[in-house]
This record gives sequence, C-alpha cells and structure tokens, in this order.
Amino acid sequence: MVLFAHGSRQNTWRMPFDLIAQKVSERHPNVQVALAFLEFMTPTLAESLKTLADQGIVSISIVPLFFGIGNHVARDLDALVQDFADAHPHVQLNVAPAVGQSPVVLDAMADYAGSLLA
Repeated sequence: MVLFAHGSRQNTWRMPFDLIAQKVSERHPNVQVALAFLEFMTPTLAESLKTLADQGIVSISIVPLFFGIGNHVARDLDALVQDFADAHPHVQLNVAPAVGQSPVVLDAMADYAGSLLA
C-alpha cells in the first residue's frame, strides 16, 4: 500500500503522514506500507511503487491522502499511475478514492469540529 500525499517545503508537514503510515503498519502487519509525495518531498510515487515492485509485490493499492478531487488527484495522479503501469505491466495498481470522499473521514472531521464547541 502506498499512502500518497501532496508534499511541502516545510519538513514538519510530513509528521502526520508518517504517523498515519505507522498506524496502518501496526494495524495491518502483513501489509507493506509506504509513503509517497507528489512534490517537494521524497520519496515520489514512482520511487515508492518501484521499491515495492522490486520487493516482488505485484498488487499495490494507492490511497490518495487528499481531501478533495482537484487537479492533483484527477490529473496528476492518473498520469503518474499510467506512467508506472506502462513501465511495469506485471504490477496491478488499484487507486482508492481520495480520503476526503470517505464518509468515515468526513464524519470524524465533523465530530472533531463539533467537539470544539463544548
């Protein structure tokens, strides 16, 4: 599994994503979990996918850690996935919906916001 985020020039920005990756790894110890970033940070999506493929993993899920479907998810991610798929036809890539499309995530954010009103 690759958790795919935007990236930032600010190094501390990645801390919650490292924590998410750690939690997924702890909860699913039989799954290889990697982070990848669109820009400004490493590894890139291509680098993370290649690392997993080089380990013999032939089915990889990509989870976009984006709240909305803007150009990065609708255009950039599609192009990156297609480029990798063309170069590695033996690897099956599955792209999940962006986390911001999940009712679970939206409910958690609403619950958090609501908790601040008390």
